[in-house]
Amino acid sequence: MVSPRERLQALYVRNAVVLAPMEDVTDAVFRRLCRKHGATLAMTEFVNTEGLLRGCKNARRKIELADDDELTGIQIYGSNPERLAEAARFAEQAEPLFIDINCGCWVPKIAGRGAGAGWLRDPAAMVAMAKLTVSSVALPVTVKTRIGLGPESHMPIVDLARRLEDAGVAAITIHCRTAQMGHSGAADWSWASRAREVVGIPVIVNGDVRTGEDAARALAETGCAGVMVGRRAIEHPWVFREVSARLDRGEDAAPPTAVERLELCREHLIANVAQRGEPFGVHCTRRHLSGYLKGLPGAAALRQELNHCDSLEGCLAILGTASSRIAA
Repeated sequence: MVSPRERLQALYVRNAVVLAPMEDVTDAVFRRLCRKHGATLAMTEFVNTEGLLRGCKNARRKIELADDDELTGIQIYGSNPERLAEAARFAEQAEPLFIDINCGCWVPKIAGRGAGAGWLRDPAAMVAMAKLTVSSVALPVTVKTRIGLGPESHMPIVDLARRLEDAGVAAITIHCRTAQMGHSGAADWSWASRAREVVGIPVIVNGDVRTGEDAARALAETGCAGVMVGRRAIEHPWVFREVSARLDRGEDAAPPTAVERLELCREHLIANVAQRGEPFGVHCTRRHLSGYLKGLPGAAALRQELNHCDSLEGCLAILGTASSRIAA
């Protein structure tokens, strides 16, 4: 019988394309859309351990997995090792594919309190925390981290990757920027390559993977088991089919047509309203519209019109008119 760890690692053998965990973005609806377009694995929004253990409604919502979420990992974050281990045990009850520990979030209100990338201040404590979490659950435990806090002269990631493997971590995702960099500057994939060379577990490269060509180049340069895509997916979930086409067939996928762009707006709106009701389901789709509508005639005016409409019926009528104009 295949163990959960063996199942996860088998998925990485196929050049996995992973949807990154993103707050207020990677909910069940968006995970489904990204899998439809070619994502191999998906991550939940990152879940605060204290909120989860206190019974916070929003934290509990984040770990609810749909029937088609069998290839989804739940990501947790916190600064207390014992509470992280306890949260991992709680999240395990939702039956994700794996549990991921966020050791890479650079946002000051998180890292400044010792969670996320704050763990990089004390790699030994981070390894001990990971070991405790691994021993607390039966599911595979993975870690997403950065190459270091910064500056670039001090990068613990290579030695840290080796120590995390020794602690029992099943895979490591490396965002190839320092915490100090945030999202600025270029990701240096060479650090993922160096880490991959010293471990036997899968290493996933993250940062600046925006196209199929980027993904192919990242894997060629690093030898990693897969790539993780984050911010690009928010505006362009077709990136997953582009990456899959390049990695699986060596082809460039056709760009989305105007019809596809409008249809995705409709699909996402309908699914969000079904999941969260009105008007919130309409509102939480708005962050995607600038990317979904990009390149369409009158895109700015269309987006503005949608942004001022709070009902699903009204938004669908607006999109219907836009479709008629394009077809004419």
